Amino acid sequence: MTTCLRLVLTCTCLVWVFTGSLPAAQSFKVIELWPGTAPGDQGGIGEEHDTTKPTDNQVAGKRVERLGNVSKPTLTLYCPAPDKDTGVAVMVCPGGGYSILAMDLEGTEVCEWLNSLGVTGALLKYRVPKRPGLDKHVAALQDAQRALGLLRHQSKAYGLDSKRMGVLGFSAGAHLAAVLSNVYDRRAYPAIDEADGANCRPDFTVLVYPAYLTVKEENDKVAPELNITSNTPPTFIAMAEDDPVRVETGLFYAAALRKFKVPFELHVYPTGGHGYGLRLTQELVTTWPQRAAEWMRSQGWLSSHSGERQSR
Repeated sequence: MTTCLRLVLTCTCLVWVFTGSLPAAQSFKVIELWPGTAPGDQGGIGEEHDTTKPTDNQVAGKRVERLGNVSKPTLTLYCPAPDKDTGVAVMVCPGGGYSILAMDLEGTEVCEWLNSLGVTGALLKYRVPKRPGLDKHVAALQDAQRALGLLRHQSKAYGLDSKRMGVLGFSAGAHLAAVLSNVYDRRAYPAIDEADGANCRPDFTVLVYPAYLTVKEENDKVAPELNITSNTPPTFIAMAEDDPVRVETGLFYAAALRKFKVPFELHVYPTGGHGYGLRLTQELVTTWPQRAAEWMRSQGWLSSHSGERQSR
């Protein structure tokens, strides 16, 4: 049995789940982020459920699971086959305007792709919709910081390299990934346990059709919650020029990274719009996963496991 398949007893609740629809070598494990109610939550938002209606738009001819009313955030680990495992982990943040989560299009399907690269996909189910009285990203940032801290704190038990943990987000989830990549030196909630003392800075960041990175009304100034510094992680950005969210959000964010000499790679495609995930269509923008994999490989993130690897 691989390290990634061991049951680890921690202060968090670990739930084992298996499904016949996944490859035989793949499993996933669900980690509840908070030992009780999430910070500041008052309840009363309704039952978590798939909000997708029959009339909702499909993507590449397939429906999208739009999960709403999330009050119990989790991190689900999708492990690659042991013979491909690099020890790298990427936390995946689905988008949905901080109202819902596109859990398959920008979540489980992405984790399966990461597994094909030998990477553990850590799917973050963060709280939506935004909580009253808070900025749209605050509850989600608490969940993201807690999740990456837990992952790094337990990295050896999970068979992961604590120095190669990235974050990948789509749309609002890309905004969340960018906030996490710039707000890591202080927790957005009171510390609970030792995991909250672990570093929650991602080692690298992938942003796909990001939203909310700039303020349109202020000449596309980088959003105030994104305090870019020279310590912001290396970043990959991909989006389409005709994205209704506006390509400027990626362009001006990349320009800010350059100002601080943060390594980045930016891909802007002529067409493709928004919300395609990694479902392949005739649009060239849907080849972004190949470019992202090439970037991760060129940066050394996909090389063989470092010395932290435990025997399998």
